[in-house]
Amino acid sequence: MLGDRWGVTDDDVSRPYPCDDFVAAPTLQAWRGVRVDAPTTAVWPWVAQVRLAPYSYDWIDNLGRRSPRRLAGLPEPTVGEPFTAVAGRAQGRILSVAPGQQLTGEIMGAVMSYLLVPVEDHLTRLLLKVVMRTNRLVALGLCVGDLVMARRQLLNLKRLAERDGE
Repeated sequence: MLGDRWGVTDDDVSRPYPCDDFVAAPTLQAWRGVRVDAPTTAVWPWVAQVRLAPYSYDWIDNLGRRSPRRLAGLPEPTVGEPFTAVAGRAQGRILSVAPGQQLTGEIMGAVMSYLLVPVEDHLTRLLLKVVMRTNRLVALGLCVGDLVMARRQLLNLKRLAERDGE
């Protein structure tokens, strides 16, 4: 499908993701990934902080409010709590979490898993997979739109984690 991969390898695509356990026979599957020059311990707090804001294009995804650029010292995420927030309003819910390893949530019918894969002591692959059951035309539009927004989100999380991981 057009726009279903960005920054991922065949190995990234073939690995299991927790989101696969929540959506049988998805019509939309999209993978995104970025290499972060920081250990997973520096990346995880930023992934866990998506509970506060989307970290993509704030003028679109956060109604003009800037996603926090400092860690808020949040407790570890738990299943059932809100997955993210838009303009301060809770959205979606967390479906699965393994602190320091993965965060899976649901929002607007899509289920997504963030995976942190340690590459070396100081490098992390931050991977995102999005799955959804919908019609193929909607899936195509969502896949392309998600590519733009998820790419910005992962690059923002990368930049923030690298800044803090120095």
